[in-house]
Parts: sequence; C-alpha cells; structure tokens
Amino acid sequence: MSRLTAVASGPYAPPVPTRELTVVSADGARLHVEVHGPDKAPAVILAHGWTCSTAFWAAQIRDLAVDHRVVAYDQRGHGRSPHSSACGTDALADDLEAVLRATLAPGEKAVVAGHSMGGMTVMAAAERPGFREHAAAVLLCSTGSSRLVAESTVVPLGPGRVRTWLTKHILGSRAPLGPVTPLARKILKYGTMGPGSAPHMVEACARIVHACPTKVRHAWSQVLDLLDLDHGVRELRVPTAVVVGTADRLTPPVHAAALVAALPNCVGLTELPGIGHMTPIEAPELVTARIRELVTTYATIKEGA
Repeated sequence: MSRLTAVASGPYAPPVPTRELTVVSADGARLHVEVHGPDKAPAVILAHGWTCSTAFWAAQIRDLAVDHRVVAYDQRGHGRSPHSSACGTDALADDLEAVLRATLAPGEKAVVAGHSMGGMTVMAAAERPGFREHAAAVLLCSTGSSRLVAESTVVPLGPGRVRTWLTKHILGSRAPLGPVTPLARKILKYGTMGPGSAPHMVEACARIVHACPTKVRHAWSQVLDLLDLDHGVRELRVPTAVVVGTADRLTPPVHAAALVAALPNCVGLTELPGIGHMTPIEAPELVTARIRELVTTYATIKEGA
C-alpha cells in the first residue's frame, strides 16, 4: 500500500528492498518487513509513527543501506501490514520483538530508531527480553511517553481543558482525509511540520499520511490519547539519544526534556531549530547522522568477533 502512494522520485521515494518478508506477531498479526543493505553489515531497525509507513524512512534507508543492514517495518494497520483489532502498547511491543527475532541472529545487536509512535513502541518494549537481547542503543525521534494530547500545541490556545478537548477531537476525528490537495498540504504542514519545510517534504508527508486508512488512524489515536509509558522510559537502560524539533506541535520539546530527565542512560539531546514533528523527513541528514553515531559508538561489528 505505502509503495503505491508514496512519491515516485527524489530523496523520499522508497528504495527497493534487498528482500521483503512477513513477520507474524504474538497474536497472529502479520507485519510487512523490508530489509535493505549488506547482510553482514551493522544492523539498524526503524519503527515509524502514527499514520505513517516504511516510506517515511526513505531518506534514512537510502543513506544507511550503503553500509548498514536496515530493517524497516509497517506498524500493524499501517502501510502494507493488515489492520488488527488489537491496538495498544502491548501489541506495539509484541510487534517490535517479533521483528527483532525474525531479522537478527540470536544475540545480535542493533540500533533501534523510533519516530513518534515508533519511539513509544521502543518504550513499550523496554522491559521485553527480546528487546534487551538485541538493542545496542536507541534513537527516540519526536516522541513522548505520556500527556500527548494535553501537551500538544496543534490548537493555538493556552494549555487547559478547552485545548485538550479540541485537540482530542481533532486528532481522533473519523473524517477521511481525502485526496492530497493544496489545502490538505497546508493543513498537514501547519499541524506536523516546521514553517520552513520545503514543498517536496510536505508532499512526501502528505502522501504517506493520507494513505493511512481512516479506521486505523482513529483506532490508534485512541491509544495515543490514553498513553502512559513513563515506566517504560525508566526501564530503557541502553544508551539512548533524543531528537526533537523546536517547532514540533504534536510532541513539543517539553516531552524531550522529560525523556532526558527520566532515561537511565541518555547520551544526548539534539534540538533542531525550526523543525516540526516530521524530523526524519524535515532534517534527514541530521537524523541519519545521529543513527550513524550510535552505530559507530555502540553497535559496530568488531573484526574477529
């Protein structure tokens, strides 16, 4: 699904994977998984966010797959992974564990990068044996662990019950997004991207987000509304870097500050001036560079190992 609706050319066109596979999660949910790059290279796992797909990571995959083995998967109901009635943080953790088990050798380590709901997936899996076996380091991009609706600044009002109520109903709307029109691009840019985002970035994001089925978008909005993964943050013991855009309206920098304060092994906070919520698309080189740094520092394969 995601490949049919993503942009067809340029830096955000999805690269052709080395191989594709279907991974079955704990409850039988089927997940579309792509593997890019050389088999023996250091591994990177990419988990996308709400309403997105593997296409969201196109720029990172294109760069990293030259000398990394990059695994990207569609969260259940997104991209080419069929919808499942089971929506929740336990399901997200199950799915990540299943992908790690299916794509990495026993004991093999990888850097795991999660954007938005993908970062929440990592927090949900922090205590899981499969995650602890395979995670060498983590990158949390544009994400938070709780109070997502209350802290969102999508609605231009001061914090309080009115803003929270309006935000909840906007993000949880059952209305179909429809075709990608100039007005749709303008709305998406305002809500999810920085004011300086280039038109080709907005187009790439709009195509990906508008491809998410309305039923899936609504179901997962309810999960995010009630999200509380503060305990998971405190259990995320591997080296963890945090990235946030200063113009992020969906997960504002207050979330990044809370993550940095709670993480047992935070190895840096990167604030990107003027960048919104879609950091891997808005600042692709900077996000990719942070992943590379984590691989080099914590997950590079040593000769003779």
